[in-house]
Amino acid sequence: MSLPVIVLAGERPGGNPLARALGKSAGILVDVAGKSCVSRVLEALAGSQSIAAGVMIGPEPSVANSEEMRQLFAVHDFSWLEPATGPAESALKALNSLSHRPVLITSADHALLTPAIIDTFCHLALASDADFVVGLVPYSLVHQAFPQSKRTLLRFADGTFCGSNLFMVRTQAGVGVVNFWQTMQSHRKRPWRMATELGIFTLLRYLLGRLPLRAALDRVGHLAGAQIGHVELLEARAAVDVDSLADHALAEKVIGSC
Repeated sequence: MSLPVIVLAGERPGGNPLARALGKSAGILVDVAGKSCVSRVLEALAGSQSIAAGVMIGPEPSVANSEEMRQLFAVHDFSWLEPATGPAESALKALNSLSHRPVLITSADHALLTPAIIDTFCHLALASDADFVVGLVPYSLVHQAFPQSKRTLLRFADGTFCGSNLFMVRTQAGVGVVNFWQTMQSHRKRPWRMATELGIFTLLRYLLGRLPLRAALDRVGHLAGAQIGHVELLEARAAVDVDSLADHALAEKVIGSC
C-alpha cells in the first residue's frame, strides 16, 4: 500500500535554538553532513516503498517561499500548508486536508530517517488492528549504539523506550488520539490539568515505574476514543531527531560513518 505522509515542519514558539546557533532561518534547514534535515527526510520518504505523496505543514511562509524549499517541493511533489499554533494543531490541520486513511506522520528534523526504517514501521503498523500506531525504540539499543546521547525516556514497568517520531493514523478513529494530544498540549503549562486528564492513579503508577506500556496505551486510548498500538523499531538511529547541537554532532557522525 502506498500511503500519504504528513511531515511536520513548523517551529515551536520562540523559534529554534539550533537554527539560531547555526545561522539558519529554520531548524529543518540546518545542514547535516552536506544536506539539510528536511532534504534528508524527503529523500528517505521518496526512497520508501510505502509512501506515495505528501503534505508538509510548515515551515512559515517566509521560509517555505525560499529558493531551497521551492526546489524541494518541486522535486518531491509535496504540497505545503501553513503551520498552526503547535504540532498537534498542525497535525490535525494536515489530517483534515487528506481524506485518505491510513496516514503516516513524521517530522522534518528526523535527519537519520531511512527508507528501511519507514518501510519497517509502515509494514508493522499496517498489520496492527489499532486505530493509531506509534513507533518506539528500546532504549537499550539506543544506549548501546550512542552511549553519550541524551534522549527523552519513556519508562514503563516492562521496558524503557525512546520515541521515533513515526506515527500512523490507521483509521478515522485514530484522529481522536491527535485531538487528545492537542488537549494535553494545551495543558503543558498546567501540569495539574494534565494529571487530572490522565488520572492521578495512572500518573502515580507511571512515576513509580509500575505502569506497563500496554496499560498506558489503553488509558490514553480510552480517553481519546481509539485503540492505540505500538511497534518496536530495532534501529537506534530511528530515535534521533536533530533539535540540539549534541544531536546535530551525533547525526553528522552517524552519517559520516555510513
